[in-house]
Amino acid sequence: MPHSQPEEPLSPAIRWIERAIVGCIFLIALFAPHSIAATQSAWLLGLVLWVLRFAFYPRPILFRAPVDYVLLGFFILSGVSGVFSYNPVMSIGKMRAASLFTIVYLISQNVRSLRLAKLLTYCLIGSCMINVFLTAGQLVIGKGVKVEGVRPDSPLAQAVFNTRTVHHPTPIINGDTVWQVDGHRVDSPEELASELAAGKPFAKVTIYRVEWMPTLDVPRGKLLAGNTALEQLGIANWSRGRDWRATGFYNHWVTYAEVIQLIASLTLGLFLGLTHKTTLTGLLLLLAVTGLLFALAMTVTRASWAGFALSAFLMVLLSASRRTLVVIGACAIPLILGAVILLQQKRSIGFVDRNDQSTSWRETVWREGAQLLVSKPRHLLVGVGMDSIKGHWREWGLFDNGRLPVGHMHSNLLQIALERGVPALIVWLMLLGVYARMLWKVVRSKAEEFPRSFALGALGGLVGFFASGLVHYNWGDSEVVTVFYLIMGLSLVIRRLTVAPNRPS
Repeated sequence: MPHSQPEEPLSPAIRWIERAIVGCIFLIALFAPHSIAATQSAWLLGLVLWVLRFAFYPRPILFRAPVDYVLLGFFILSGVSGVFSYNPVMSIGKMRAASLFTIVYLISQNVRSLRLAKLLTYCLIGSCMINVFLTAGQLVIGKGVKVEGVRPDSPLAQAVFNTRTVHHPTPIINGDTVWQVDGHRVDSPEELASELAAGKPFAKVTIYRVEWMPTLDVPRGKLLAGNTALEQLGIANWSRGRDWRATGFYNHWVTYAEVIQLIASLTLGLFLGLTHKTTLTGLLLLLAVTGLLFALAMTVTRASWAGFALSAFLMVLLSASRRTLVVIGACAIPLILGAVILLQQKRSIGFVDRNDQSTSWRETVWREGAQLLVSKPRHLLVGVGMDSIKGHWREWGLFDNGRLPVGHMHSNLLQIALERGVPALIVWLMLLGVYARMLWKVVRSKAEEFPRSFALGALGGLVGFFASGLVHYNWGDSEVVTVFYLIMGLSLVIRRLTVAPNRPS
């Protein structure tokens, strides 16, 4: 059966449903770099409309893809691990996040032309530039109130860090930047003093400290005597904060860095694949790459930097001449030196630093996770269950018995094996391998400029995603996986319309 819609005329109802589905896909591309809530709303609405479409005749044709079996197999094995989990309710609840893979099919089954795929691609890149401009604006203007000279009797020095497991004094100190009070943004000492003057006994104050963004309890009604806000707050000076790590519209810099890495790789692939790079399209793509690299740099996330560097090296190797390689290699030297300086300024660490707490933290959780994985055959086969670690870490003595922040294993390979079992990890690796092989075929094909360029960018992003995932659990970030699946869905469309246009469904 050929990959084309039946020739019967479609009713107005069907046409409106299909337009609405495409509209939802555009909303996914528009909001994916910014808001997981808006993106998932568009995804769920698109799925409902797609299911509704099957109630009308002629029914849509379903197209097969190389990733079908491994993608569905990984989802099934994730469900099996949930059934046998130490905490089935929590693990099965995570299946909603696991079901994000349906984004691949929502896109690949409903995008029917290269023109539409191209529009969605540029929509994704253009939308991401909004948070790039946001990051640049925040750097120029500054953010929050960075305090200096905090006195011992200052109400800020009486802050307490409260969680379910921790309750101890955590004073706001010199160099901390106060961002919010009870969810309200503060941009001056006067606003901060006003928020702390009266009201509930404690204010929820969100601060930025290097490597940490806690929300602290600060007592209200404890302002000091004085005629100025600085005197009332008990601080000597203040400035706008500019030493934070960029997060875009997300809540964490690693999430933002991983999303930027995928989109920057795609954009660079599109630029490298252009036959004529001096056109308006080439100029806009080059400007986009520059902006995305700036935003990625401002996240100060080493693994994502290394992932993009590996991605760019692969793409340049596949598309550029030897002379271009030499020029790019020479340009890379000042970028590497700049990255080292930026790391020292923003995080006071080197690129490879054994004294870095995040490095020692990873070494600890990797050792603990590996020991838990091999401790029982059950763990090797079906894992402990998604998110069970959060409920059983005390029992297993993880995170240095609670002395480290409770979270995850900081590695896709270890986290997937531990939560879902080694068979699930093998299928996940097969998924990435099949996807990479598919992209490679499109890159090496005789397809038109856009399909090959897109596949090149997607392949580079996949390599960077896998590389950074060796030391990050980026597969656990729904925001990152949504962008990953969005690009995979468009890749399937491009493959179907170029490399295998006549393959039966």
